[in-house]
Amino acid sequence: MTEKKSVVIIGGGPAGLTAAYELLKDNGAENYDVTLLEASDTFGGISRTVKHNGNRMDIGGHRFFSKDDRVMDWWKNILPLQGAPSYDDKKLGRKHDLEPGGPDPEKVDKVMLKRHRVSRIYWHGHFFDYPVSLSMDTLKNMGFAQAMKVGFSYLKSLVHKLPETNLENFYINRFGRALYGMFFEGYTEKLWGRHPSVISADWGSQRVKGISISAVLKDAWGKLIGKQKKAGEGETSLIEEFWYPKYGPGQLWETVAKIDMGNGCTIIKNATVTKVNEKDGKIASVVYVDANGKETTLDGDIFISSMPIKDLVNAIDAGETTEPVAKEQLKIANGLPYRDFVTVGLLVDKLNLKNQTNIPTLGNPPIVPDCWIYVQDTSVKVGRIQIFNNWSPYLVEDVDNKVWIGLEYFCNEGDDFWNQSDKEGIDQAIRELVKMHIISSKKDVLDAHRERVKKAYPAYFDTWYDMDKLTPWLDGFGNLYCVGRNGQHRYNNMDHSMVTAMEAVENIKTGRDDKSNVWSVNTDKAYHEAKEEK
Repeated sequence: MTEKKSVVIIGGGPAGLTAAYELLKDNGAENYDVTLLEASDTFGGISRTVKHNGNRMDIGGHRFFSKDDRVMDWWKNILPLQGAPSYDDKKLGRKHDLEPGGPDPEKVDKVMLKRHRVSRIYWHGHFFDYPVSLSMDTLKNMGFAQAMKVGFSYLKSLVHKLPETNLENFYINRFGRALYGMFFEGYTEKLWGRHPSVISADWGSQRVKGISISAVLKDAWGKLIGKQKKAGEGETSLIEEFWYPKYGPGQLWETVAKIDMGNGCTIIKNATVTKVNEKDGKIASVVYVDANGKETTLDGDIFISSMPIKDLVNAIDAGETTEPVAKEQLKIANGLPYRDFVTVGLLVDKLNLKNQTNIPTLGNPPIVPDCWIYVQDTSVKVGRIQIFNNWSPYLVEDVDNKVWIGLEYFCNEGDDFWNQSDKEGIDQAIRELVKMHIISSKKDVLDAHRERVKKAYPAYFDTWYDMDKLTPWLDGFGNLYCVGRNGQHRYNNMDHSMVTAMEAVENIKTGRDDKSNVWSVNTDKAYHEAKEEK
């Protein structure tokens, strides 16, 4: 019998909880003693669900789909797909391919819904499809002169390709300069606080993936002949159907945490790792501080970290080490940029946005069908607006008569916007909705909640360009695995974060030393190809 190995997992988000699950499934507790440290008192990281006065907020919006069948099967194993219509499906007469024998969401809470994705751009008071489609409505909303400008600009981009040394050129090569100026330039600067010309093109390749005018044309042709894409099919930004937990993404991760604990995982909440101790080239232990300020040292054989690389390297520097952290490594880690996030939930009776689509929706009057509305207007700070009613009817206490929305803002921790009081932040959100004529006045708002999220978006500029000098050093600790969005400083989707954990656990179980498979998840060469049709 082999001796049990002790594993310390830092972070209770998708990556950390997936790692614990993969280690402990199939009686894994016989081989591994797993302890998970979570700095907050909730699970899911930015994939959590926030509850407020009977309503629920999805922080950032999370569509459940993946090109990796392992992930799709994993999710379905945790929360089975719906086998009967949800509340809004019934009321609106909507039909999905229901799962035979699946649970009824009207009777069971542990269920994954099938949802139809609608996301649009709101520009100068008009709605545009996202990604931009070449429809008559698009041309009409642009106006003849602008449409011609966009068309000729795109034709020029086919002939004259710019070197993809930055995100600006990446977008222009795929959409033309005119469309880039309308829909990408201002929004990207709003999101990152930097002009696209100083952001790496790698961010575009990871987030926009294969989307271009040609992809849009192909997608339009598919719709014309009646082909519908299901969850996991096609390019990421063109997915039309996705899965979604009845009570938001946090429900799934809360369920996984319970399963992990049932399988033998020790989970400690409100445990902030402040020091990482190294000995003889390996990580020996971590020191965490609890809610009362008490320090505890936790030894381990293997360490899986999803904490921000910036914090991890500083924790190693603060710990006991036989070899001090080099100044260059600290400089790279401390220079890694992040974009922080504030969301404001507002409850209203109605929005001044008419549903001019042929998609039926709840509400009186009916609400627009969007999950997200991208706000390209640079005169307001809000970047996106979520309509939680459309994610799941079970997120809203009075879904028939109230609209529960989330205004998403991008900022830097410590700046003036971040430091606003809740009242100031809520008042600004209301003023901006009034300015955009989405609501009429402050009196329309019945309830509100503001939530701040640190390090929500790892950014691709500054010392990010030197990450290739930092990752080999981190990998040099043979028993340390960096996983997840912040753990790798990569703008991963939720499924990518999970796969990094799956790959790390596979290495641990098989004894593989090379960690390139863990780092190669969600890179151009590995993950972005469209799922093959069978």
